[in-house]
Amino acid sequence: MLKAKPNLESRIRTLKRDWAIVYDMLSRKDNSDFGWDEHKQLVVAEDVVWNSHKEAGQFRHRIFFYYHQLTAIYVKDRATRKDAQTTDDIVEEIDVEDVATVNIPKKKETIIMNVKLMYL
Repeated sequence: MLKAKPNLESRIRTLKRDWAIVYDMLSRKDNSDFGWDEHKQLVVAEDVVWNSHKEAGQFRHRIFFYYHQLTAIYVKDRATRKDAQTTDDIVEEIDVEDVATVNIPKKKETIIMNVKLMYL
C-alpha cells in the first residue's frame, strides 16, 4: 500500500474544498463583484466586497493555481440552480414513480393470466 495515500487524499479534499469556495465566489449572481486575474491566478475585488464576504477573505492575496483545470474536473459534480432539486421534489418524484409502477402488471402475473385464459 502506498504510504503517501492518506496525504494525497487529504490534499485532494483540500483542493476541492478551496476550489468550491473560489468557484462560488466567481459564479454566483450575488457575488458578481468578484473577478479572476488570469495573469496573477487569483481572485480580485474591491475592499468593500472582501469585507462583506468573510469566508472569501482567505483568498484575498492567495494565488490559486490550476483553477481552470480543477473546474474542468469538479464542475460536473456541482448542482446548478437549473437542475437542483429539493427533498420535497425528490419525494414527489418517487411517489409518482411508485403510482406508475403499481398500475403496470408484472410480467409473471401477465403470463399466468394469459395461461389461465387459454384454458378457459
